[in-house]
Amino acid sequence: MTVTQFTVDLGVLPVALDLGGTFVFALSGAAAAVKHRLDVFGALVLSLVAASSGGIIRDVLIGAIPPAALADWRYLAISLLAGVVVLAAHATVDRLRNPVQLFDAAGLALFAVAGTHKALVYHLPALPAALLGTLTGIGGGVVRDLLVAEVPTVLRAEIYAVAALAGATVVVVGSWLGVPSPIATTTGALLCFGLRFMALRRGWRLPVAGASDPWGGGSPPG
Repeated sequence: MTVTQFTVDLGVLPVALDLGGTFVFALSGAAAAVKHRLDVFGALVLSLVAASSGGIIRDVLIGAIPPAALADWRYLAISLLAGVVVLAAHATVDRLRNPVQLFDAAGLALFAVAGTHKALVYHLPALPAALLGTLTGIGGGVVRDLLVAEVPTVLRAEIYAVAALAGATVVVVGSWLGVPSPIATTTGALLCFGLRFMALRRGWRLPVAGASDPWGGGSPPG
């Protein structure tokens, strides 16, 4: 089954989503750097890596060479700006409830739908497009966590990649049904962010492999 291709210019919606995801993932990278007491250079590097890794992987896989994060100065500028904002206002950021996870949830949502949208524009079928959108969403967070010596969130029991896949699936289904792409991508992003946010608030988890209580205590999430 083929998916109806989006007709929106590649230079409008996907770039807007990409830049938005770049900014919030860069915020998450800088917030993680503050949490781990890295120096200024380390914080800016972590911002860049968190913001660009998922998009670079996506672009390489679909043949969009050179990747947008390397070819367009706006990605670098936005990443550095986000890093500077967090470093300058880290006291305010610290007052947010777990800022890394909050920014990460927003970046996950934006990158998941942006990656799926761009994959569809590059004529990928439905399933690969959704998987590539998921990979775009989780890529920056994985690299960020590895650089600060943490187990990547996607490998824990938390609902993370599942949220990204849900948002990506909405974009694919919306394209197949002929739903205008701004509506499909907005709905997908809201679903992804909502699932991730509620998982953080309510403690929703996936079963833990090999655990006597695979749901981590109590009853399985509803």
